[in-house]
Amino acid sequence: MLTTAGEIIIMKKTLKLRSLLVVEDDPGLQNQLRWCFEGFDVTVAGDKKTALEALDTLSPAVVTLDLGLPPDPTNASEGLATLQAILNRAPHTKVIVVTGNDDRENAVRSIGMGAYDFYQKPIDPDILSLIIERAYALHELEAENRLLLQQTSSPLDGVVASSPQMMKLCRIIEKVAPTNATTLLLGESGTGKEVFAKALHKLSDRRDKNFVAVNSAAIPETLLESELFGYEKGAFTGANKTTPGKIELAAGGTFFIDEVGDLPQSLQAKLLRFLQERVVEHLGGRKEIPVDVRVICATHQDLPALIKAGTFREDLYYRICEISISIPPLRERDGDKLMLARAFMNRFSQENSRSLRGFTQGAILAIDSYAWPGNVRELENKIKRAVIMAEEGLISTEDLELAEADDEGEMLLSLREVRANAERKALQQALSLTNENLAQTAEILRISRPTLYDLLSKHGLK
Repeated sequence: MLTTAGEIIIMKKTLKLRSLLVVEDDPGLQNQLRWCFEGFDVTVAGDKKTALEALDTLSPAVVTLDLGLPPDPTNASEGLATLQAILNRAPHTKVIVVTGNDDRENAVRSIGMGAYDFYQKPIDPDILSLIIERAYALHELEAENRLLLQQTSSPLDGVVASSPQMMKLCRIIEKVAPTNATTLLLGESGTGKEVFAKALHKLSDRRDKNFVAVNSAAIPETLLESELFGYEKGAFTGANKTTPGKIELAAGGTFFIDEVGDLPQSLQAKLLRFLQERVVEHLGGRKEIPVDVRVICATHQDLPALIKAGTFREDLYYRICEISISIPPLRERDGDKLMLARAFMNRFSQENSRSLRGFTQGAILAIDSYAWPGNVRELENKIKRAVIMAEEGLISTEDLELAEADDEGEMLLSLREVRANAERKALQQALSLTNENLAQTAEILRISRPTLYDLLSKHGLK
C-alpha cells in the first residue's frame, strides 16, 4: 500500500531524534549547525549559562563546544570553564571541542580535561557529523556496559579485586562453599570477613535459607548466651515469652559468629557442645533442640596465642577451623587499592548525586602508596568523605586527607619482578586516569591496542 506525504510527515514527527547540544555564539554558525545535522534534535546555546540549562533539561549524550565563548571570544578561558562545568554535571557526556586553526594548544588542553575529541574550523558538516556519530556510538556502548555491571549479580557480590592474592582466595571460597565444613575466616579488621562469609553462604546449597550473623564482641557477656541459644519464658526478669536464639533462627542456613576470639570462656564450652552434638538448650530450659546449620567463624586475633595465654579453648579451636581461610590485608593486594577506590567513588557519587570523573594523579599515587592500616573499611570511609568534600570533577589528596606520595620505596633485587610490578602499576594508573577507556589508556602508555590487550591479559586485569 502506498504511503501519502501526510503520513510521512506524521512518521517523522513521531520518530524520536537523538538530542545534540551545540554551544556556539556566532549566529551564522548557529544557523548552519542547526540545520546541517540530519537525524539529530539540535539545541543551540550561545553562552555558558544557557548551555548548562540545556544540559540539565535535555541530558544530551553529545555536546559540541566552541571554546571562543563570550564575554571574550578570543580567550578560551570561558569555553574551558564551560567544558569543566559540563563534565562536572554530566561526566559521561561526550564533548567535542570546536576551535580555531591557531588554538591547538587549548584543544589539547581540553582533551586533558576530559573532552572526547576536538575539531578545527572551518567546519565541514560531513566530517563533524562522523565525529558526532562515533561519539554517540561510544556513549551507547559505555551506557550498556554500565547497565550490565549494575545488573550482574554474582555470589561474590561485594568482592572487588583483581590481585593474584584475591583471585586465589576467591577460588578457595568457591571450593569450600558447597561443603558443610565449619570454616574459620582469619584477617585484620576491615578486610571484609563478613563479605566472604556471605559469599560462602550464597554459593552453598543453603543459599535460600537464612544467613544470621552475630558479633560476639558487640554484645554484653550477660546477654550473649540468651542471644545465641535463646531462653524460656520466666528464665530471668523480663523474659515474658520463650524466644529462640540466633543459632535456631539460622536453621537450614548459615550461622556466622564474628570475632569468635572475644567469646567469653563461659560460653566457649557451650558453643563446643553445640558444634559436637548440633543441639541447643534454651537458657532456663532442659529440652535439647536439634539444629541443622552451617557454622562460619571469624576473628582478627591470633587464636594460637590466646590458647597459650589460656583465654581460648584448644578443643574449640580445632572444632571451628576444619577449614581455615586467611584474608590478606589491603596493603598486600597488588593493584586492588585503585580498583576499590574507583568502585567506592562510583557508588558514593551516585548515592550523593555527585558527578565525579576520577582522581588526580597525586591522589592515585597517594592511594597506591598508603599502607591502609584500617584496610578496605578505612579506604571506603576516606572515599566517602572525599566524594562529599570534592569541589572539582576530580578527587584530590586534600579531599582524601592523605599526604602526597613520595617516590621512595623498598628496593627489589629481582629485575623481572621490578619490571612486572612497574608494568602492572602503570597499567592500573592509566586505566584509572582514563576511567578504563582502552583507547585513551593505550595512547597514554604509548602502545598499540593489541599490545594493551596482551598486557591486560598478562596481568589478569581483563
